[in-house]
Amino acid sequence: MDALYTAVATATHGREGRAVSSDGRIDLALAMPVELGGDGQGSNPEQLFAAGYAACFGSALGLVGRQAKVDVSDAAVTAEVGIGKQGEGFGLKVTLRIELPDTVDQATGRKLVETAHQVCPYSNATRGNIDVDLVIE
Repeated sequence: MDALYTAVATATHGREGRAVSSDGRIDLALAMPVELGGDGQGSNPEQLFAAGYAACFGSALGLVGRQAKVDVSDAAVTAEVGIGKQGEGFGLKVTLRIELPDTVDQATGRKLVETAHQVCPYSNATRGNIDVDLVIE
């Protein structure tokens, strides 16, 4: 694959440090969530992954909607990213909650969401590695 764009970010001190993008637009403190024994006084990698996945999936949905001539511009995608023990290490699971406009019927909506799941780079990167549940609301 030839990259059309490459994002660059650096994290220091793991989950208790900072994450900074090369252009400086992202510069935030990182902290373990309270549920994992931290103080929760910063963002965490799961939140960043959730934000990226939700935005990327929303863009993929918009693309397939335009191709199918179905207006999904008012759709909203919420990504829930869970972390837990998996074998000797840790693993992730994702639920994508997709709110489609009332003008999109259930069958069309399901087809668009499933097609977006085939197009979305995050979905392609996680396929076979992370369980991803698609929930249309």
